[in-house]
Amino acid sequence: MAEPQADASTNLLFKVDIVVIGAGQAGLSSAYHLGRLGLSVGRQFLVLDSNSTPGGAWQHRWPSLTLSTVNRVHDLPGMQFSEAVDTGDGAVKASVAVPEYFASYERKFNLPVYRPVTAKVVCDRSGRLRIETSRETFSARGIINATGTWENPVIPVYPGSELFEGQQLHTHDYRGADAFVGKHVVVVGGGISALQHLDEISQVTSTSWVTRREPQFREEPFTVEDGRAAVAAVEDRVRRGLVPGSVVSVTGISLTPALRAARDRGVLRRLPMFSEITKDGVRWPDGSEQRADVILWATGFRSSLDHLAPLQLREDNGGIVMGGRLATQVEKDPRVHLVGYGPSASTIGANRAGGAAARELATYLGLI
Repeated sequence: MAEPQADASTNLLFKVDIVVIGAGQAGLSSAYHLGRLGLSVGRQFLVLDSNSTPGGAWQHRWPSLTLSTVNRVHDLPGMQFSEAVDTGDGAVKASVAVPEYFASYERKFNLPVYRPVTAKVVCDRSGRLRIETSRETFSARGIINATGTWENPVIPVYPGSELFEGQQLHTHDYRGADAFVGKHVVVVGGGISALQHLDEISQVTSTSWVTRREPQFREEPFTVEDGRAAVAAVEDRVRRGLVPGSVVSVTGISLTPALRAARDRGVLRRLPMFSEITKDGVRWPDGSEQRADVILWATGFRSSLDHLAPLQLREDNGGIVMGGRLATQVEKDPRVHLVGYGPSASTIGANRAGGAAARELATYLGLI
């Protein structure tokens, strides 16, 4: 896209009606719908993206995550995934296929993505929102925040962590199982990513699997009704200002063929959470220990919202009270929509929420 146009009164500040922060699934969906509403590209809205190329967080996923192993990537509005990528080849890396799709999507709809630029601080200035970035400063009447979670990995603090002489890493840094051959790996976490890592690593070396809660496996397939129920549960939480819960905690984990095979190999023997980390491994409250060379924290991510801190959107419990048709509008500041947060933290949820946020924000600002 062309460089954004500066306000006539300054060489530093670029003015626009709506800024979308983030060009992943949620951000691209929002931008598409803003364009469909008739807003002009570059003058009335633009998209800021911290990545140097299209693809959002997908371009950083581990190489062994392929189209056959990833949770379904839903089509963005107006363009099917298969128009850009051969979806019949399940061996294609998700980190290649999804960025290729996103790049084609940006070109097809002439979306105004300005990159690479990272939003550092968003604050109120004379009734507008000032967005300070790694490059220019922008001024907007409203924002749609779609920064996702990838840049905010969660690693719990445990006693002795600093004593461990092995390697500690998070899903964020995982690049495949081959690096762990000949090492004992403790995989921590009960979500889908943790189980994918466990399955892969257990095929090349020894593993232990540790979770805080007993995982709930489900024999039957995950249905549309299950998905709606999970989304409704998370939406209820954010509308009450609670921190969004994990979808897996609501739905359980479907036993895919890969997980069934891992179970048959004896890999899915879950251990309760250890109480401390030692120089050589981990230790439980009863004194039992497990030697380990690697601790892989597959313990999830938190929404990347630190740049919004000056707006004081959070409640005392860390949650944000959300409103609007699909719970994307911040009740404390209706100029701010969070897409990809809470119930819209999935590819299909982000699509629907992007449309709702675009229309609600444009209407609130009197642009349509």
